[in-house]
Amino acid sequence: MPEQHSPALTPQTFALRARTARDRAGLTRPVAGGLVGRSAEWVKGIETGTIGMPRLPMLIRLATVYECDVADLTGDDRIAAATYTKSAHADLPLIKRALTTYQLTPGDTEPEPAAALSARVQQAWKLWHGQGDHRSRVAALLPDLLADTQRSARALNGADRRRALVAQAQAYHLAQLFLSFQPAPDLVMLTGDRSMTAAQDADSPRAMASAAWYMNHIYRDANEATLARAELAEQASALLGQEDEEDLARWGLLQLAVALSYAKIGREGQAWHYWDRANDAARRLGPGYAHPWLIFGQGIVDAYALTMHNDLLQPGKALEVAQALDVSRIPSATRRSYHLIETARAYGMKDEGVAAVALLQKAHRESPETITFNMHTRMVLPELAKTGPRMVRDDAHALAVTLGIPV
Repeated sequence: MPEQHSPALTPQTFALRARTARDRAGLTRPVAGGLVGRSAEWVKGIETGTIGMPRLPMLIRLATVYECDVADLTGDDRIAAATYTKSAHADLPLIKRALTTYQLTPGDTEPEPAAALSARVQQAWKLWHGQGDHRSRVAALLPDLLADTQRSARALNGADRRRALVAQAQAYHLAQLFLSFQPAPDLVMLTGDRSMTAAQDADSPRAMASAAWYMNHIYRDANEATLARAELAEQASALLGQEDEEDLARWGLLQLAVALSYAKIGREGQAWHYWDRANDAARRLGPGYAHPWLIFGQGIVDAYALTMHNDLLQPGKALEVAQALDVSRIPSATRRSYHLIETARAYGMKDEGVAAVALLQKAHRESPETITFNMHTRMVLPELAKTGPRMVRDDAHALAVTLGIPV
């Protein structure tokens, strides 16, 4: 009898790979389209094959939004999205070494008192939220801070050990923030896990709540396990009371985390339900309140409403929020810069390039390293420099060159 051959497997098409990547990212077609500056119908056309494979710049934008490699979309494993989209900070190797260096023996050095560690961590937070190159300044402190909190957490006992563990969790939060938008997603996950572990070992509901916020915050920006992080934030908020100022601030922050997670995937009703709860907490804390390092307060709640409208593809409503938003109420240069970028994103969605570039320039003056490592900025500036309104092309090109973005 003639030899029987199995039918050849049908290779995956670009359309199927694009649909699979979007599903894995947990994004609806309208949300995915909005994040890359296209319509839901365009995304549908890509996924049904009625629109062919786009050019490399759009492939990179899709891969960034779906948090995958370009190879996952094209089938060509020689191209990786991180090569084109994520710029590495000069101090990234330093932080990598600090996170993978282990002190297995106690050594001769006396453990630092928990109060002294806490003071050093608070100083590092001031540098993170201050003017100038915040990543570079914090990177200079992190290796010693991580090592010293580890040493003290091992050597101290009782309440002092728990306080050292709380300081350690915060040191890992700072490392998480440094690693955000860097080509090191594995380290982001590592620091998130270590911060939560330290908070749990400290048996501190406040520390666990803070860890839940930063895990949600970082992974949401990376489109990673969004709903799982929302559930974590809800669980952590249940650990807190609402009468004490510290507890209320963290409780409100976690309501905001859930709201942002739902907005990211287009669930508008649930998003605004949790935003209302965060807004209520901010109002109870008073108009002048802002947490010293979590920065929760009315300014942040108002500013994140703008981000939520952007994620829900409502740039007009986002700009209505922006008109009334006073970023000077936010005592953090990094957060002010971020929310200026978000305002620029809203203007960009309405094809108002002049306003978008002006706001990006302002964000750069506010916090250079915030905008340098912001993915939205890195995607839109080259396009504005080449195809934007004539009156902004030179400004967009100059800013891209300043930030080291290829144009």
